[in-house]
Amino acid sequence: MNPTAKEGSMMLNKTLLDLYTDYLVSSFSLVTATGLSELVNGQYSHDQITRFLAQEEYSPKAYWRCIKPVLRQIEDDNALLIIDDTIEEKPYTDENDIVCWHYDHTKSTNVKGMNLVNFLYQTTRETGQDVSLPVAYEVVSKTETVVDPKTQKTKRKSPISKNERVRQRLTILRFHNQIRFKYVVFDSWFASKENLTFIRHTLKKHVVCALKGNRTMALSEQDQLAGKFVQVSVLDIPPQTTCLVYLKGIDFPVVFTKQHFTNKDGSHGVLYLVSSDTALTYDQLTNIYQRRWHVEEFHKSLKQNAALEKSPTRTTTTQKNHIFAAMLAFLKLEMLKFTTTLNHFALKHRLYLKAISTCFKELRMLKHAHQVLNFNISA
Repeated sequence: MNPTAKEGSMMLNKTLLDLYTDYLVSSFSLVTATGLSELVNGQYSHDQITRFLAQEEYSPKAYWRCIKPVLRQIEDDNALLIIDDTIEEKPYTDENDIVCWHYDHTKSTNVKGMNLVNFLYQTTRETGQDVSLPVAYEVVSKTETVVDPKTQKTKRKSPISKNERVRQRLTILRFHNQIRFKYVVFDSWFASKENLTFIRHTLKKHVVCALKGNRTMALSEQDQLAGKFVQVSVLDIPPQTTCLVYLKGIDFPVVFTKQHFTNKDGSHGVLYLVSSDTALTYDQLTNIYQRRWHVEEFHKSLKQNAALEKSPTRTTTTQKNHIFAAMLAFLKLEMLKFTTTLNHFALKHRLYLKAISTCFKELRMLKHAHQVLNFNISA
């Protein structure tokens, strides 16, 4: 292939990527190569779109190049980097390295699907508008098979753990991409001592996270040296206050609090929160962790508004490229939110009403042109 042809091929991919992500945003059902081809009146054939998804796997570097210009516009030294994973269930898709069985801690069971570890950059603009940008993501790939010692059945396994993936990606975001942020925020599933130590000592950033009730801590440095630890769940402190504690296995103090809340069913719950930023007050600590909810909103919008869950792709390459495109489709919705002040669901509703309006007008024209009966009902 000559240089000119190669450049043309790259331009075609960029054009198709823009077209495909627009299709994901505007679609309300399954997204298919045939559907997109028909939508653009055959400007791109089914085969061209299929090859676009199947030829080359889009890399994390390519994703970073796409989102970097937007991120640089809204970067803030006090921003949060929120980490969480989600599973896109695929019960009827053939199993492979990424569509396989993963433990879903929200359901306390294994489910079949794709497991994504997401890194959401969250900040607030001068206008007071919240901004959430997925700056990176990791697709959990289980390429190894092992025998379960309890059941003696073979199962898939990833060569590296999610926590290792998190530390590797944070290294890239912090030192290679040089993203500006102050806090790394996550729930108790990522609150390992390795992650906390890595974030504080290697990244030189602060962590805000939840802890499980069986985690142990010392109430003073002397207790820590003497090995006197108590469980988080039994530590009694006054409501809406904090105290300085030393987590077992962690060589720096953290500020600790208990946040009491009432569930929708009326039951009572307690959230155990810590931060390496020992200057945080109760209100500051709980407010920062409250902002972690943006990652749940991101997951919901990614699946429902950016068509992550609507792809019929079958191979690992096409599945990963669809994920890549869905992330960029979410980015487009977030950018539209800046200028329209409409949230993602309101934007989709606006598109839906426009589509229904167009369909309704077309139907009325067809009825008139073909003199279809108009009902005249009288009493």
